[in-house]
Amino acid sequence: EGSTNKALFGVALLAYQHRILAPLWLHARLHSGVLRDLERQNQKKENIRMLEEQIALTKQLMEERDKELMEKGSQQS
Repeated sequence: EGSTNKALFGVALLAYQHRILAPLWLHARLHSGVLRDLERQNQKKENIRMLEEQIALTKQLMEERDKELMEKGSQQS
């Protein structure tokens, strides 16, 4: 009778793990996947923002450089 109770307990434990814990584990994995995707999207947006800022600063620097070169050229003439 003791081994029957142990076997029954083992079956009940496996059923519990299968019916209750497995879906919870799956939900947790899906949730962490969603969080990783959101983090990647935010990082991509930040990278694009920084790239656009760098492009604007480079354009501004080139315009200032060209303006200085034109001023030096007109002073020498």
